[in-house]
Amino acid sequence: MSDSHQGSCLCQAVRFRTRGALRGVVCCHCSQCRKQSGHFYAATNVADADIVLEGAENISWYEASDFARRGFCKVCGSVLFWKPRDQVYISVMAGSFDKPTGLEGQCHIFVGDKGDYYSIHDGLPQFEKSAPSIPVVE
Repeated sequence: MSDSHQGSCLCQAVRFRTRGALRGVVCCHCSQCRKQSGHFYAATNVADADIVLEGAENISWYEASDFARRGFCKVCGSVLFWKPRDQVYISVMAGSFDKPTGLEGQCHIFVGDKGDYYSIHDGLPQFEKSAPSIPVVE
């Protein structure tokens, strides 16, 4: 996988570039992710120091909990980021990266809260709440 990636929202009012290795894609099925995106989140992580944003003035941040906030383009509405408080990384939605991404699925979290209209059959590990190595609000 390349150590450099770029991506954007749908209208390209927000663009980003990353450097360094990206974590595998974690799919979050919690009710907050489902309500915001219409399905589930699929995101990787980038160290804060390894992402450059263009058009940051077009990002609207929603404080979804005391634990994290969610960033989306205020022009086109694209869901882009999940940023935990007091952490030095940002989760970036996998679908917002330009191809080729080189990304691979890692696991599913909060499957106990997933929508009742789909099944998960991709063979990736599934966790009722969160994986031990993934800090999220419980």
